[in-house]
Parts: sequence; structure tokens; C-alpha cells
Amino acid sequence: MADGVVIPYEAIGGAEATQRLCDRFYDLMDSLPEAAEVRALHPPDLRGSRDKFADFLSGWLGGPQLYIEKYGHPRLRMRHIRFPIGDQVRDQWMLCMRRALAEVVDDVVLREALERAFSGVADHMRNQPR
Repeated sequence: MADGVVIPYEAIGGAEATQRLCDRFYDLMDSLPEAAEVRALHPPDLRGSRDKFADFLSGWLGGPQLYIEKYGHPRLRMRHIRFPIGDQVRDQWMLCMRRALAEVVDDVVLREALERAFSGVADHMRNQPR
């Protein structure tokens, strides 16, 4: 907590919990039949995706800006524009993230706030007509 402000990165448990969230998210994406469409947009080997997402989450949650240090500004829409992301892909992504959050983030208020924030990002990533 900095000056009375809760930093999600610290509140969920720092680097270790951020990595657990990322790993659980990709484990779910890789194993849930109902996430097949979003999984198909990723490479067969998820190691690179996991590493980049963990770096991104670190900074996005208020921790070290690892992604920016390695790759520059995230430019999420630009980096994802080549992938067809419609409502179904967004919903599958959110299914995996909701479940990962439920397993990693114990604080209900924080978990719900993160879910809302992730949902906003997921909505922003859509690039297909409704």
C-alpha cells in the first residue's frame, strides 16, 4: 500500500502470485474445451505467451514494468489486431481469467475489481463485428 492506495500487485502477493495467476490462466485455456477458440489463436507451445503475459501483468497490476522494459509500450490492440477477436473469443478469455482469479485471489473485493478491469480490457480487444 502506497499512501493509502492499494496496489493490486502487492495485494495479491507480488511476483509469485502474479506468476500463479498467469500460469493458471494458461492452464485453463489449454485444458477447457469451452476455451478452444481462444486457445487456437495461441501457438502450440504457450511458454512465450506465459512469459510475456506475466511480464505484462506485473506492470498492469502496479508492480515492476517488466513488459515495458523488455518490449516497450504494450499497445495491446495493435499487437492483437491480427487475431480475430469477437464476443465469443472475448468470453472464452474471460472464462479462463475469472476462474484463474477465483483460484489465486482470495480477497473477494479485489478479485471483483480485477475481474471488472480485465473485462474492460477484453472488451477493448474486440476487433470483429458483433
